[in-house]
Amino acid sequence: MEDKKTLFINGKEVEFTNEINLLEVMRKNGFNVPTFCYRPDLKPFGACRMCVVEIEGRGIQTSCTMPPEPGLKIQTNTERTRRIRKTVLELLLANHDRECTSCEKSGNCELQKYSEEYGIRNIRYAQKKEFAEIDTSNPSIVRDPNKCILCGACVRACEEFQGHAVLGFANRGSKTVVQPMAGKCLGDVDCVYCGQCQAVCPTGALTIKSDIENVWSEITNKDKKVVAQIAPAVRVALGEMFNLEPGENTIGKINTALREIGFDLVFDTNFSADLTIMEEGTEFLERLKTGENLPLFTSCCPAWVRYMENAHPDMLNHLSTCKSPQSMLSPVLKEVLPKRLEGYTKENITVVSIMPCTAKKAESKREELSKDGIQDTDYTLTTSELGRMIREAGIDFSKTEPSKGDTPFGEYTGAGTIFGASGGVAEAAVRTAYEIATGKALENVDIKELRGVHNRCRDVEFDINGAKVVVRVVSTLKEAEKSLQEIKEGKAKFQMLEVMACPGGCVNGGGQPRSCDSSLIKEKRAEGLYTEDKELPLRKSHENPEIQKLYSEFLEKPGSHKAHELLHTTYQNRLKGSYKDFSK
Repeated sequence: MEDKKTLFINGKEVEFTNEINLLEVMRKNGFNVPTFCYRPDLKPFGACRMCVVEIEGRGIQTSCTMPPEPGLKIQTNTERTRRIRKTVLELLLANHDRECTSCEKSGNCELQKYSEEYGIRNIRYAQKKEFAEIDTSNPSIVRDPNKCILCGACVRACEEFQGHAVLGFANRGSKTVVQPMAGKCLGDVDCVYCGQCQAVCPTGALTIKSDIENVWSEITNKDKKVVAQIAPAVRVALGEMFNLEPGENTIGKINTALREIGFDLVFDTNFSADLTIMEEGTEFLERLKTGENLPLFTSCCPAWVRYMENAHPDMLNHLSTCKSPQSMLSPVLKEVLPKRLEGYTKENITVVSIMPCTAKKAESKREELSKDGIQDTDYTLTTSELGRMIREAGIDFSKTEPSKGDTPFGEYTGAGTIFGASGGVAEAAVRTAYEIATGKALENVDIKELRGVHNRCRDVEFDINGAKVVVRVVSTLKEAEKSLQEIKEGKAKFQMLEVMACPGGCVNGGGQPRSCDSSLIKEKRAEGLYTEDKELPLRKSHENPEIQKLYSEFLEKPGSHKAHELLHTTYQNRLKGSYKDFSK
């Protein structure tokens, strides 16, 4: 039996196992040391110096970069460590735009939080007087260089998650800045809009581009019918903004809150997730039959679609032509509601999607996702933005009574729910494709081999009518790039590739409440989705009676001409100079 390993923190003996650094050991044992640059899902960097501790015989050390060793004697709050942290805070504040009351992250800013905790009232250093222009060129992210503290978390997230160098360090010494490549605006580089940079940013240097005021304007316009659709992952994360547990399913409370805010109708994007499976499953089986354009790539993640258009336009034929669930439900609402409800027209319906994803903001603006000059989705709010609207409306969310979504698109299956976690789209597709192809019931619908928010690549093999079909699930574009290279080298053995750009899937999307202090939060959110899946009476998309009714009354059948007109899309070669141009 292996001897237990212990060290001492502030005189208390504590055990450690496989923690990668002292900071994790301290957090595990209830010692909260401040940090700006450390994020559990990113490699330690040691840039901010806030997590310094004093170790007997070794002096001052950054706890995020030092591995634990047996017998270490650590002090977290000595005179020296506190002095260093206060000096760091004062230097950061001296170079910081301190208009906190109008900052997008006010109340959720780590610099603000630690300044309060350490009682910073007087700053000994001269205030920076010249400020740079705020960059609003990106459709999803606002960049304010005046609030950057050079922690490098955004640079690492972009590289480690997406394999990109959209953001990087430039210049040296006191002139060092974080900026997009070649000093361009954030809207002029190959950003995929995933929002992971702003999710790890501890200050207001990177924030979500807000549509809150636009949505309030629509709600208060008496000539408009404002309709909401809510993505699967929103229900298991929004509650965190109101002190509820991560993973708690709050969809009923969300429905009620949206009505109290002033939305006329509230629908669930889970419905169109089921619809997506009907179209994508049919498309997949057709490709298996013909052998063309395999492997099929899922198309639900707009950051992934953007990446393919930017970096690999020669492989766009592999992408499913299906729109994402957001972009399927919006045109269905604008086409069908006027036929079923009095007072609704294509022109007076405003569709607002509530998404865990910042890239959905950019997706809703795609020219392919409009008809007759009218965008299918008018506005996209992130989970975080919805939380702010609920607070602004004076709603006590924790005490809100739950209610159901509206009809005719109020029913969904468990397959639609699990879209929000990495592997969920593939699992939902297999549940339906297997039964359509074989005519047999899939006995075990819980395909746990496809699940996992930490394992970023997994292959699962299925037997469909004697044919071996391999489905691969990846999260992060850096991992997806490896699969693309396998295909180009002729080494790929999978026929379907599910890609989500955010690590762990939509539960960890760039628009969710910040979870960078704990990698366990996305696990709890995913578990919340799988719990709802188990509890629902129907768990396969093709069993949804509302879906069957939509086809019989309006869309004819999956893959029909009408379905293609409304539910499928095209892609563009958007390759720029930062990648080899495959179109030449």
